[in-house]
Amino acid sequence: MYYINIGVVIVLVAYQLYLNFSEPEVSSLHAGQIEQIQTRLEGRNAFEFSVVGNVNNSVSIFQDQIIPVINASDAEFTVSAGNAVSGGAAENYRSVYNIFSYLNHPWLLTYGRNEDGELGRLRFYEQYGPHFYSFSAANAHFMFLDSTDNTAYNWQLDWLEHELSTSEAEHFFVFIGSPVHAPVHNTPIFQKDSYFQNEPVSEAMRSLFESYQVDIVFSSQLSVYYDQTIDGVRYITTGGGGGLIIDDENSFHHFLKVRVEADEVMAEVRHLDVLETSWYRTIESLWSSVYTFFYVSFGRFLIIVSLLVLIGLKLRETLFEDKDFYTQFTVDDTPWRAQPKRVLFFTNNFFPFISGVTISIERLLRGLTARGHEVKVVAPRYDQADSPREDTLRVRTLVAFGSHREFRLANLLQPGIRKLFHQFKPDIVHLHHPFWLGSIGLMLARQHRVPSVYTYHTRLEMYAHYVPLPGRIFRNVISHELIRRFCNRCDGVIVPTFSTEEYLRLIGVKSPLCVQPTGIDFDRFNRRDEARIADLKTRYEIAETDRVLVSVSRLGKEKNVAFLVDAMHQLQQQTEKSVRLLLVGDGDERPVLEEKIETLGLQASVTLVGAVSPDVIPDYYQMADVFVFASKSETQGMVILEAMAAGLPVVAVRSSGTDDVIEEGQTGFKTFDRIDHWVERVRYLIENDDVRSEFSERAVTFASHNDTDAFAENINRFYSELLARRAKESG
Repeated sequence: MYYINIGVVIVLVAYQLYLNFSEPEVSSLHAGQIEQIQTRLEGRNAFEFSVVGNVNNSVSIFQDQIIPVINASDAEFTVSAGNAVSGGAAENYRSVYNIFSYLNHPWLLTYGRNEDGELGRLRFYEQYGPHFYSFSAANAHFMFLDSTDNTAYNWQLDWLEHELSTSEAEHFFVFIGSPVHAPVHNTPIFQKDSYFQNEPVSEAMRSLFESYQVDIVFSSQLSVYYDQTIDGVRYITTGGGGGLIIDDENSFHHFLKVRVEADEVMAEVRHLDVLETSWYRTIESLWSSVYTFFYVSFGRFLIIVSLLVLIGLKLRETLFEDKDFYTQFTVDDTPWRAQPKRVLFFTNNFFPFISGVTISIERLLRGLTARGHEVKVVAPRYDQADSPREDTLRVRTLVAFGSHREFRLANLLQPGIRKLFHQFKPDIVHLHHPFWLGSIGLMLARQHRVPSVYTYHTRLEMYAHYVPLPGRIFRNVISHELIRRFCNRCDGVIVPTFSTEEYLRLIGVKSPLCVQPTGIDFDRFNRRDEARIADLKTRYEIAETDRVLVSVSRLGKEKNVAFLVDAMHQLQQQTEKSVRLLLVGDGDERPVLEEKIETLGLQASVTLVGAVSPDVIPDYYQMADVFVFASKSETQGMVILEAMAAGLPVVAVRSSGTDDVIEEGQTGFKTFDRIDHWVERVRYLIENDDVRSEFSERAVTFASHNDTDAFAENINRFYSELLARRAKESG
């Protein structure tokens, strides 16, 4: 394919050079052609000529098939009734001259729509002559009209009447590009506007034709052959000279043979014998159009050659350039693994705001620091009184929004950001958001040639309701494009699960990826404090016979918490067990959930706990029997791992963030977003203590493999790999 492509490019270039250097320039051609016609017909009362229409620069049909038949006939000259060119560009006019030059007698062109386009009116006038003209030869008078409205119609009507009234010829022939008669019933639907568009003028023309007994009015424009007589005047539309034809009984490649005698005019259509079936005619005409496309237009030629060159380059890259798809095995990052690193975080959220992202950042910070690395954080400043941290640069907030002002746009121009970057001299810039502070962090990293890492924490498309843009546009286009572009500008990307890795590859991310779930403090969540658990049960009036379900998440629309409330209402109707649901977290959906709980009468069984300190979260897990989760916006199930470390089996709505964390039928269940499925699984666990106990043991084992120490070490290895890559690239 590569060598064929190169061969095609060479042939096209050579052929175009041949065309441009071999075709002569022409000027006022009609004057010389008319003189030849008059010389040929001098003193004669009988002669023959041919008429063609819609040639459209056709080489394969008109030049190769129609012209040989015309040359073998008795025709003294040939007339194009319009659309001899496929467009008015210079290359089309050069080509039509070359094509018609294969005729062995004089030829003339009618000025039609195609001749007019792309500044064709100027080229026609310069190369052939006026847009409307006439001449007399033998016993006939030939008149050519302009149907494109370039010449005032009242002027043409006066001129036409003068020509007809003063001529002493016995026969009159008129050539006009667009038909001036009423549309016929079987006109192709896509050519309804191909008729002459000014009805008063066409009516005046028909009146003159009738008054002065014009023999035949020839036109083209339609891709068909029509022959009809109206008020004694014969109107012939000929549209089969080589351009595109249609699958219709009136559409075929042809030309007209016109015989003029002293007192009679005979016109007959000549089919091309080679074109016998409609499907063959259609294929042949399509091939003619394709052939003309390459043959005629220099601009299109350049486009085709450019595309072929691009294809050739891509083929060359595919075939001949070696690619290493396993670079992780060829990069020696050993020297960087034990080396202490300076890491600079950029995040749009951080403590005291509590979320999965901020907890993940804090755990990585503590894990890296414990391993001897130095970490600094650039984060927004919050309104709450918070003790300053030496490892954090607080950037002044410009705008805060959300029910608790949790989403913040910080001042990107604050001088302290660049000052910290220059003073700290980071080895790695770690970005936790693909916009705002994340964008300024990426810019500084690229300016100073420092490797940048981005952690894909959040499925942005699930947060469309927070963005002041049309939801569908943000969800289906902008969010994915933002992530793709940002990831590909980073040196590496960290994803928490294999399903999120697959998503990034699907949207076109090509940067190196590291699959690493956020670590958890396993010992802290696995430790059980009976006294504190008893206090919580007393506070929420939980009896020993109650089965407790707990869910931990921010109360946002994207977290799908309303699903749990609706499911709880159905669960109570299907089990005899006393079930309590504790929803830990706060957010702008709280009023909606409160109203739903009241409407369903669940005040005694569903409790909105609100926001609690991270220090006491383990007690809520330890107090429960099953962890439930309905969010579909997660990139990882960090709270699920925490709950599993506390020995809780999990029932969650299946999504990209939970699919890799839960072992189906072993540590919990993943259900579709259907309440009946979810209720069935929860009911199975709360009614079967032995099964729940087995799930609990396996959940603890699974969670133990995701400790913070392993998390920090794996991230450090990825840092080392990126530093080794950068060193290898720079030599």
